[in-house]
Amino acid sequence: MSEPRIAVIDNHGQFTHLEGRALRDAGVDAEILDNDTPPAEIDADGIVLSGGPSMDRIGRTEEYLDLGVPVLGVCLGHQAIAELLGGRVESGEYGGYADVDVTIAADGDPLVGSLAPGVRTWASHADEVAEVPEGFTVTAESDVCGVEAMSDADRGLYGVQWHPEVSHTERGQEVFENFVEICR
Repeated sequence: MSEPRIAVIDNHGQFTHLEGRALRDAGVDAEILDNDTPPAEIDADGIVLSGGPSMDRIGRTEEYLDLGVPVLGVCLGHQAIAELLGGRVESGEYGGYADVDVTIAADGDPLVGSLAPGVRTWASHADEVAEVPEGFTVTAESDVCGVEAMSDADRGLYGVQWHPEVSHTERGQEVFENFVEICR
């Protein structure tokens, strides 16, 4: 079986290049594409929606959710999935980046279940998912945020509030490896 190809959609975040590297380190062909890339030009078995500065700058993200491949949203990407599909995003009580202890709420989840019972992460909570869209399950939480991760495994849609691609996050590479398995 050939390795999956994964497109990393650049939402102008400061860590996007690290997401591409984490996927390449997991042994897959990963290409970073700007978020205005026409969906028809994306040849991938999975998509990672990067973090970024603002919901106003998510480009064609909504169209990428309809490509029929698994999608992992990281930080802003996670928030975009929630908002575009009928959830709710609000300003968080804690801005800026900080260490956050996350509790895995769904240990059978294909994306974050292997991290149970919990993991220390690096995250910004300037904005956060306050309500998940219909069909999604909250898969991780913390004392800072009630929706640290969410999944709709039936549709192959996943999101994490934290940044698994940075060295400050424990077991972050495992999140990308789990996503690669989902894309297989």
